[in-house]
This record gives sequence, structure tokens and C-alpha cells, in this order.
Amino acid sequence: MKTLILAGGYGSRLGNITENIPKPMVTIGEKPILWHIMKIYSHFGYNEFVILLGYQGAKIKEYFFNYHLTNNDFTINLADNKIQYSSSNNIEKWQVTLVDTGLDTLKGGRIKRAEQYLDDDVNMLTYGDGVADIDIEKLVAFHHSHGKTVTLTGVRPPSRFGELMIKDGQLLSFEEKPQVSSGMINGGFMVFNRNLLSLLSPDKTCDFEFGVLENLAKKGEVMVYQHHGFWECVDTERDLNHLNKLWNDNKASWRLW
Repeated sequence: MKTLILAGGYGSRLGNITENIPKPMVTIGEKPILWHIMKIYSHFGYNEFVILLGYQGAKIKEYFFNYHLTNNDFTINLADNKIQYSSSNNIEKWQVTLVDTGLDTLKGGRIKRAEQYLDDDVNMLTYGDGVADIDIEKLVAFHHSHGKTVTLTGVRPPSRFGELMIKDGQLLSFEEKPQVSSGMINGGFMVFNRNLLSLLSPDKTCDFEFGVLENLAKKGEVMVYQHHGFWECVDTERDLNHLNKLWNDNKASWRLW
């Protein structure tokens, strides 16, 4: 089973931050958010990834091509160009396939263009900007239990503003970014059967959520795994700063590893 990660968007809401790097490469604790997402999956033993590239995709290719050089001390023999790494740190058991799926291709087209790299009947899919303390094993088990085409993870997004808890005019507590109490959104962390691919087109105008997913939902082919724990995505600079603060304060709930 492989995990597809959508990593081709512009990330325009992050402004200057994504002028020269793709959104999945913005850093939390000096590591790209893409790395954090992959660590969540690998914690549960899922180590095969297909990264769907678009905007500034070469930066992601460079990151993985130079992964060991960047993350370890090493000695290089300039006579024969052989490299000996001084540490076993940061050695992941990942197999990473990097697929250029086009600059302006919508999500459905990106997924379809990676079809040749998918051998299993069931695979996973997520966005390249969201982290959660989700149990991937339970998610996969839920998908196998119902036999439908797609499982998406329903999450309660954090409030965009802090919430004041007040009683009789007195402030009882202040939560910086509490989860909303009702209403769920698609938080990514999806599982899908191979027949989904037959509904997609490699055309760059083929979307995923609007069209294909909507039609499948009307046919009763989409189930929701409800995740009531932590989930956040990097949509704005404020979101990025908040996730960095959680990481630096050792309060990163998504750090399951």
C-alpha cells in the first residue's frame, strides 16, 4: 500500500514564504511539513510514498536527492568521490517516488498521472499541508470494514481566533486555537480503492473533490472516518507560526514517533 501526497499547489495564502519553495517544504522545527506528514505514516509502518509534484517541484526532488547529505555528517574522499556517513541519524526506511504531475493540474489529474506507480488494490492519499495525531492503522481497518470506494477523514478544524470562556463577565480561560465544537471538514488522510482511478482523467482540468468525490458520495461510495483528536493544516502564516510554537514547546500532538 502506497501513500500519495498532493504537493503541487502554489500555497499563495502564505505570501512571500512560498515565493521560492512549494508549500509542503515550509518548515516546522527545521523540517518540511512534508517530512512531518511522512513520519506520521511511517510510524505505523507505511513507508512507500508517491509525491505528486507541481509548483517548484524541483525543490522537493532536490530535498530527497540530497536527503542523507543534508541530514548527516559525512566524510568524502575527493579522489574517488566516495562518501562515508558519520552517523546513522535521520536514516528513514522510505521509498519515495517523485512524480511531476504538471504545474496547473487539478488534484484528480495529479492522482491519475501517478497511476502507473500504484500496484495495490488499496492506497492512501493526503494533502501536503496537514498534520494530525491520527491512528493510521485504525483508519485503514475502517476502510476495509465497509468496502466502499473512498474513506476520507473528517476533522473539526481549529478556530481561526482564540476563544474566551466567560462566566458572569469573568474570564475563566483563554484557548488560543480551540477545535470547533460542531461541523467536520475533509482533513485528508484518505484511503481509496483502485477503481477510483477509472473515474479520473489525466487532463489537467480533472478535479477530485468537486466532481468525482461528489458523485461518489451521491452513490453512497464515500465513508467518513471521524477523527476527534488533533488536526491542523498550514493555510496561512499564522497557522505556520502556531505549529512551530507547538513544536518548539514540545506540544506537537502529531509527533507520534
